[in-house]
Amino acid sequence: MQDTHESEDDVMESSIIQYSNAPADTKQGIDDFARALVEGARQNGVALTGEGGVLTSLIKQVMQTSLEVEMDEHLGYEKGDRSEPRSENMRNGYSKKTLKTDIGEVELDIPRDREGSFDPAVVPKHKRRITGLDDAVLSLYSKGMTTGDIRDFLSETYGTKLSKDTISSITDAVVSEMKAWQSRPLDSVYPVIFIDAVVVKVRDGSVANRPVYVALGIDMEGRRDVLGLWVGPSGGEGAKQWMSMLSDLKNRGIGDVCIVVCDGLKGLPDSIRAAWPEATVQTCVVHLIRNSLRQVKHKEMKTLAADLKMIYTAPTEEAALAALDEVDDIWGARYPAMVRSWKMNWQEFSPFLKFAPEVRKVLYTTNAIESLNARFRRAIRRRGHFPTEISALKVLYLAATKKEHNRANPNSQVFEWGQVRNALLLEYGDRLGDW
Repeated sequence: MQDTHESEDDVMESSIIQYSNAPADTKQGIDDFARALVEGARQNGVALTGEGGVLTSLIKQVMQTSLEVEMDEHLGYEKGDRSEPRSENMRNGYSKKTLKTDIGEVELDIPRDREGSFDPAVVPKHKRRITGLDDAVLSLYSKGMTTGDIRDFLSETYGTKLSKDTISSITDAVVSEMKAWQSRPLDSVYPVIFIDAVVVKVRDGSVANRPVYVALGIDMEGRRDVLGLWVGPSGGEGAKQWMSMLSDLKNRGIGDVCIVVCDGLKGLPDSIRAAWPEATVQTCVVHLIRNSLRQVKHKEMKTLAADLKMIYTAPTEEAALAALDEVDDIWGARYPAMVRSWKMNWQEFSPFLKFAPEVRKVLYTTNAIESLNARFRRAIRRRGHFPTEISALKVLYLAATKKEHNRANPNSQVFEWGQVRNALLLEYGDRLGDW
């Protein structure tokens, strides 16, 4: 019986022969080659990926051939060709190099020349990882996996061995990208901005809860965009911290915002009005409803939710106040704190009632910020706590900017933006320029 290595060679040789006889159509030829490769591996009991895998060996063969071709071009003659005069620079043997790829480690023989001037493009000097592997590490890191988790996953899945230090260096490369993103110029006017905070645990001597503020804007074209992330001190939010965050947004170009949606966080409404005096400060309706439902018995939630709906779907503020009085009559004696919360937040809730249904839908559903917070929670849940502030920011930045397959992404387009745009023009037309 042949050993595994011989089986790999047989599988590849048979597949390559079939590929050379494949139809001229490139796509069809590649498809035939892939089918032959998989079928050969299956028949011979050989793995496709990992150490000793057929694909791993195929990648080695392709890259090794590419290196030889590059050396031929560098010297001006093929290996063993004595028909042409040679330059003083010549081949000078090989050096071993282990390249880490998404499907396993590949051992390569890197050609050398006497002058040491050969710098291959396929495997640049000092590079020991294929770029796709870095992307895989960053994707896993954005999902909240620790460096140890990523190391074990790559080893078990692909047979690729990366140290925790190497994984940390890959993720550290994101820091400069993150800083550029955090300081990028922004539009001069945003129709809507959502502001929220998520709490992370950071070890700074001892583990403490730290708020991370996030701003998500909707631009003039209806595209959502995460505008920035800011880590605050332990002890919760405060006006000073909010002013620092809003000043950063102003310094990056935002001169005016029509509507700012927030959760009534302490000091935030006053800070918003100081930054953008004409902005409409709108308390997030979803948060108001959720806070109300948390205070009642589970069996009463459905009935209370139906009663609260009369408030935020009312056609006018007068009708909404009448609905609130009715809720107070029914629920006030049992849940006075719940009713008091609506009355205390009325000044920041009531602007919602003057908007057209199209705008109300955008402000009420807050799908984008909810989706973003869900990403953050998934990443944070897996980590427990972060060793440093910068490590927390790296994870949240990647979670906020990396696209996820089959999931809503933060930079998506607002549905039926044309109708929303027309409604906003009626309300804020003079502040939206030539929109």
